[in-house]
Amino acid sequence: MDYIKIAKENFMNTYSQNDICIDKADGVTLYDTNGKSYIDMVAGIAVNALGYNNEKIKERVMEVLSSGYFHVSNLYYNKWAPLAAERINKVAKSKKVFFANSGAEANEAALKMARKYGSSTNRSKVIAFNHSFHGRTYGALTLTGQQKYQSGFYPVLSDIVYADYNDIESVKNLLDGSICAIFAEPIQGEGGIIPAEEGFLKELRRICDENDILLIFDCVQCGLGRSGKMFAFEHYGVTPDIMTLAKALGCGIPFSATVAFDKAKDILHPGEHASTFGGNALASALSLVLFDELENGLLEDVEKKGEYLKKGLKKIKNKYDDKCSGVRGMGLMLGLDLKIKPSDVIRRCMQKGLLVCSAGYSVLRFVPPLVISYSDIDKALLILDEVFSEL
Repeated sequence: MDYIKIAKENFMNTYSQNDICIDKADGVTLYDTNGKSYIDMVAGIAVNALGYNNEKIKERVMEVLSSGYFHVSNLYYNKWAPLAAERINKVAKSKKVFFANSGAEANEAALKMARKYGSSTNRSKVIAFNHSFHGRTYGALTLTGQQKYQSGFYPVLSDIVYADYNDIESVKNLLDGSICAIFAEPIQGEGGIIPAEEGFLKELRRICDENDILLIFDCVQCGLGRSGKMFAFEHYGVTPDIMTLAKALGCGIPFSATVAFDKAKDILHPGEHASTFGGNALASALSLVLFDELENGLLEDVEKKGEYLKKGLKKIKNKYDDKCSGVRGMGLMLGLDLKIKPSDVIRRCMQKGLLVCSAGYSVLRFVPPLVISYSDIDKALLILDEVFSEL
């Protein structure tokens, strides 16, 4: 059966998809319908943290399935969502959690919380950052400081203004008494794998404390072990008022969380926000598997493997400095900045059995499953070396 042909005839034309159709997977390896294997350095765009065909995930799925339901309604409780919320609050030292299905939805909830918080003092403006990415729904799209995503969809929301990332003076220049929140990624993902500079997040925290502004961190991509810490902001010793999580949280099942710390824990009240599928039993149960693994040594592995991969990428950068300009990132969220088109590298890597993706305009992104082995990292680096030698 030609699944790709069926897809092209029936899907809306919203993705520039590669002509491979995944049939099965194991570990960090994907197999297409023709039987070709690929080392996966994309992981569903930082979603499949525990890789594929994971026995603990399969066991948990069967445990939930045996109950006969995945979904009831938020008119009632299921036994898994409270445990997931409790675990998040324990790990993050937060107070309250709202569950939804995607990073964009989590960010929409955070944006509503910011506007609600500022409403009593007539403050509605939110500072976001150029080159950020927060999702495709209207609020999240407006927060996203990249015109290429907003083009054709104007007018976007009002009262969202943009500062330059890692430029604290550009933030101060926007402070005018009408700001209710600052919205930032501790590591910009789609913008090009750009970590916050030392002190930048601390200065944001200070500004927010002095001006009664909510500090919101989008940890959708850089959270849940991806940076080598549970949450990327831990590298900086800064705690937000609100944090958003998604991607890896549901182990491949749509799941997101808007997480409130002390200052933000009582902003929303019944009827002010909701999500039909938020906190469904299956996704909630799978998040507990992820936290079990992260707290059972996986975080330390990510730090070590991230350094190993970064070292390998730096060798490639130095060897092919006419094609590469730098390596940046943390843990297993790394970017190789290129002087050539990322699409050329991505296509050739795919032909040789390696899946990578891009970020920003010039960055090759590496966000493999957190369980990747050193031998698979070596294989990926070897393919990458071969590709650059041929370009």
